Amino acid sequence: MRLDTSWTRRWWSALVLGSLGMAACALSALLVADDPVVRHRQQPSGPTEPLLPASAPPNGGTELPRLGLAADLSALGGTPQRQLAGWAGRMSDLLNVPRAALQAYGYATIRLQRERPDCRITWTVLAGIGQVESNHGRFNGARLDPDARPTLPIRGLPLDGRPGVKSIPDSDRGELDGDAVWDRAVGPMQFIPATWREWGVDADEDGLADPDDLDDAALAAARYLCASGGDLGTEDGWWRGVLTYNESRRYGQDVLDRADRYGRLSRRL
Repeated sequence: MRLDTSWTRRWWSALVLGSLGMAACALSALLVADDPVVRHRQQPSGPTEPLLPASAPPNGGTELPRLGLAADLSALGGTPQRQLAGWAGRMSDLLNVPRAALQAYGYATIRLQRERPDCRITWTVLAGIGQVESNHGRFNGARLDPDARPTLPIRGLPLDGRPGVKSIPDSDRGELDGDAVWDRAVGPMQFIPATWREWGVDADEDGLADPDDLDDAALAAARYLCASGGDLGTEDGWWRGVLTYNESRRYGQDVLDRADRYGRLSRRL
C-alpha cells in the first residue's frame, strides 16, 4: 500500500499489492498491503486515448441499468451480476475490461446506491482500482473467467517488512493466502486476510465469501471505500476513501486517471 517510491515500485505495489493494501494497518484490518506484487510489468493493452491527469471525483461513466434485488432473481438462475451482461458487453471491448469484471463493478455500485446513497460511489472508481491492482484479474497471464474468477491465483508478495513493505505476520494460518508465515494480499482486488475477515461478503449468492471472486471482492471494496471516505462524490471524500485503501498519493492518482478515462470512454457509446 503505501509505496511512493518509483513507477516500478508503484506498479508492484498494486499487487501485493499494496493496494487493498488497504492494509493501512493490520489493526484495523486494512485492506491491502504495501508491498506490491510486481505490478504489471507491461502496461495492459487498452484504449489508445492518452491517459490525462484527472481531478477527483472521476467521470462517473455511463448510467447503470435498474436491477431487481438479489432475492428477486433467484428464480432466474445465474448470479445477480449477470443482469448487467448487456450493459457490460457493450463496453467491454472499448474499455478493454472483461465483461465479468464490469458486471462485478456495476453490481457493487448498484448495491451501494441502495445501501449508502450518501456515498455516491461510481463503477468507474472500482474499475480504476481493479485495473491498478490486477488488470481486472488478468495479472501475470491470468484471465478472468465468466464467473469473475481469475484462472490463476493472484497473490501479493509476503508482507515481511522488507524496505517499502509492511510487516504483517500470518493471521490466517495460510488459509486464504497460502502463506503460514506472512500475510499476502489476495485476489483481483488484493485484500489482506485481516481486512477480508472484516469486510468479506458473498455478493454473487454462491454461499461463499471469496476474495478470489471479483464479484465478492468488488462489493467488499465498495463498502470499504464508502465507510472510509463518506461522500465519494466530493474531492475530499474521494481521496479520503482511496487513500485509506492505499496510502500512496501516486497510487490514488493512478486509480483516478484510469477511472476517469473509463468514464469518458463509456459515454461515447
